[in-house]
Amino acid sequence: MTTKPLAGKRALVTGGSRGIGAEIVRRLAADGASVAFTYGSSITDAEKVVADVTSRGGTALAIQADAADPVQTTAAVERTVAELGGLEVLVNNAGVVHAAPIDNYPAAEFDRQVAVNINGTFWAVRAAIGHLGQGSRIINIGSCLADRVQAPGVSVYAMTKGAVSSFTRALARELGPKGITVNNVAPGPIATDMTPTEGEFAESLKRTTALNHYGHPKDIAAVVSLLAHPESGYITGADWNVDGGFTV
Repeated sequence: MTTKPLAGKRALVTGGSRGIGAEIVRRLAADGASVAFTYGSSITDAEKVVADVTSRGGTALAIQADAADPVQTTAAVERTVAELGGLEVLVNNAGVVHAAPIDNYPAAEFDRQVAVNINGTFWAVRAAIGHLGQGSRIINIGSCLADRVQAPGVSVYAMTKGAVSSFTRALARELGPKGITVNNVAPGPIATDMTPTEGEFAESLKRTTALNHYGHPKDIAAVVSLLAHPESGYITGADWNVDGGFTV
């Protein structure tokens, strides 16, 4: 019987109830990890992910927590460690986006994106670092928009994801001596509820990729799984563009 590559590993995925996050949870569990994930408000979506994982013999734990709240984030990490018995893989996936011209960008939306996309990543790492040991992985989910922006209105989102990319590189240097790798996965156009695959905008977005089509959440989950793999221990501080050639 073939041993699953992540057997015995414990993982936490922030924002894991829908879209890319849910697919990451499913993939890590399929590869043998016990996976906790946070969700914001949709308990129905969270329960479905748990049911999907457990029906295939895996272990999944849903934890309600606002990624922007350091107290809730810390509590989610502590619960993960308590119920799963430890933590080796942290995936910072929780993120929000709001598109609007910069000259009348809503202050509340600016604050929310910074709070979730930047602060949330920091607080999750800070809460988890005391539990992560030699061979552990931190995998951040950024965006190809940190490198290349094809349309107006997403400057704030691009800024926050650029910060995630910079944080990844600096943190890789800081945590390298502890044997902890830190990498950033930067999705391009992926078929989720945030990026509909139909309509005029969708068709124009497809044409910005070299492959001329949207990706799937499974494409992102596959790269996250690769970076979590025990044999990926010499990869750190890297930006992995999974964007169908959007940035070429």
